[in-house]
Amino acid sequence: MGKRRITRSAGNNGDRDATQARPREDSDVLNEDLTHELETVPDFDRFAGVDEVVGELARLAERHPSVAVLRRIGTSRLGEPLLCLTVGDGPAQGVVVGMPHPNEPIGGLTAMHLARRMCEDAALRRSVGYTWHIVGCIDPDGTRLNEAWFTGEFTPCRYGRNFYRPAGDEQVEWTFPLAYKDAYFDRVLPETLAWMRLIDDVRPTFMTSLHNSERGGVFYYVSRPEPALHPALKALPLRYGLPLHLGEPEHPSVRRLDDAIYLMLNARALYDYLESIGQKFDGQIAGASSTEYAERHGTFVTIVELPYWRDDAAGDHSPAGVPYARVVRDTAADLAELAAVLRCTLDAVLGEVVSNSPFLRASRFFVPLVADVAESERIRAREPGNDREATVAEVRSSRDLVHTYRLRYTGMLLRALEAEIGIGNGTPTIRARHRVLEEIYTAWAAAATADTTPEPIPLRDLVAIQYGTILAGARHAKT
Repeated sequence: MGKRRITRSAGNNGDRDATQARPREDSDVLNEDLTHELETVPDFDRFAGVDEVVGELARLAERHPSVAVLRRIGTSRLGEPLLCLTVGDGPAQGVVVGMPHPNEPIGGLTAMHLARRMCEDAALRRSVGYTWHIVGCIDPDGTRLNEAWFTGEFTPCRYGRNFYRPAGDEQVEWTFPLAYKDAYFDRVLPETLAWMRLIDDVRPTFMTSLHNSERGGVFYYVSRPEPALHPALKALPLRYGLPLHLGEPEHPSVRRLDDAIYLMLNARALYDYLESIGQKFDGQIAGASSTEYAERHGTFVTIVELPYWRDDAAGDHSPAGVPYARVVRDTAADLAELAAVLRCTLDAVLGEVVSNSPFLRASRFFVPLVADVAESERIRAREPGNDREATVAEVRSSRDLVHTYRLRYTGMLLRALEAEIGIGNGTPTIRARHRVLEEIYTAWAAAATADTTPEPIPLRDLVAIQYGTILAGARHAKT
């Protein structure tokens, strides 16, 4: 999901939605109850860490014992309890899971707000008609490795320098069981198993995992086409002056349903696409997603992908004056260069590292993945129809992909080298490679800053959009 950025497909966007030009005129599609609930979201000055999110859910259970109960649903790989707050007694069942990827903390704030509102407002509980099962953080071990950027100055460069995202077979969202063609995965993580048991226990009518992207506009995934829901989803970001994402989808296998609304990314479609271009599935993700697992219960899933930084170009569907194929080729070349830099560094130090830190395991996964993405882009540049003119949104999303990959994966490999140095394994080779890679990171960070001037989006706006998506999606799932 928007966080993954495996690769992207040729632009297949329709005409720009007319509502894009009038962000505040949303009263015709957002009902009065929903707009009232959006106003309950408070201001936030930072992201919430694991202890704060879990602590707030525990306090709510203590304060509202007649409507809420906190229960343990599993244990993380490092031994941390995985807790779920169940609120209400409505006939429909809703599952909300925060921080499915540990670099996506907007959902922690949203989970706390949803839990507070459902505990404190009996009329709201009755009107929504759900029993809510809220997991504030499903990957506490990984999330703690990102908490250094949750407070203080929030820039892409600082984010990348303190970034952590697990290797594919350590991602909770993408380690559900899978058996499709030659792909077979059953090395389910303890956190994933807890999520699976929760799904099977409550058989949810509605479910969402609280993801977010980094740059660009807002977009959505849905588990099945529901055109009646689209107007409300598209109106939510426009209410806060944020553009819809009209650039590249995350992967060529993703089916576009509407502007900024896509059918859920899934392992089987990904497998089929990679097979069609001669690439292997096991280099991309490990297993299936939570959405695919919940299909057995007929669960409707809605996920909103929210950027951290504002970029109005993400919603600009006007011509950019450059051939689309050239944009794709340039992206392929930049990603190939990145992969070569990271591979050279890894190859130089792998014989001397001793820690097998999560940063090193993740780097071993993502370095070949970046190379695979570069090759996919190179192949895609030659596809029929890509000699057309690119849009501004497509150019921007392509450049953002390059900047994001550079900062993410260079920053994480630097953390892997620093982990070795920190435990006293600072060999001459490790220290030399660290110095060189730090210089490269600084140059790429400067290039990213020069290309765009990122403006952090108020956290209140992001939480409100995510909260509104939950309420709109849940109500629609009951109809």
